[in-house]
Amino acid sequence: MRTAGWLVLSIAIVAGLTVAVSRAAEELPASANAAPTETNAPPPASVVPVTPKDAVPPPSVTIIGASDAHGVLGRDVRSAADEDMGRIVDVIVDREGHVRAAVIDFGGFLGVGSRKIVVDWNALRFGKIANKKDSITLELTKAQVAAAPEYKEDTPMVVLGASGSLQPLQAIQ
Repeated sequence: MRTAGWLVLSIAIVAGLTVAVSRAAEELPASANAAPTETNAPPPASVVPVTPKDAVPPPSVTIIGASDAHGVLGRDVRSAADEDMGRIVDVIVDREGHVRAAVIDFGGFLGVGSRKIVVDWNALRFGKIANKKDSITLELTKAQVAAAPEYKEDTPMVVLGASGSLQPLQAIQ
């Protein structure tokens, strides 16, 4: 009885392989077996791989060491003379996603009397950051920042920059 079972299973496997090979041969285009006549001809439509609509390619992955990059939101900002300039509360990007400026919550005490000031991203120095307690250095004096107009969302903004480093944002046409 066991031999008969193995015989039936073997016959089923051979029959299945035969059907699969014959179907694969039928699906090959006729030009695949013939000699190519034209080298610039586009591949047949049946050769182009088809991906399901819900198939998503895997994301790329980059590993950044803990000492190589740090977050900036909420980080203290100090002048080159070690004056407290406030803390970064927002980052401004242009339409292409390039970072243009940082919004600093400047002045006041415990959030009372403070103003938001926009400073050019190139006026900030990040070289001394080693841990969460380290601050970012701003290449402006406290008096320069105090004289700047306040930033209000959805209105044109004045961006303070270090001497000669600011580039105007082009008007959208």
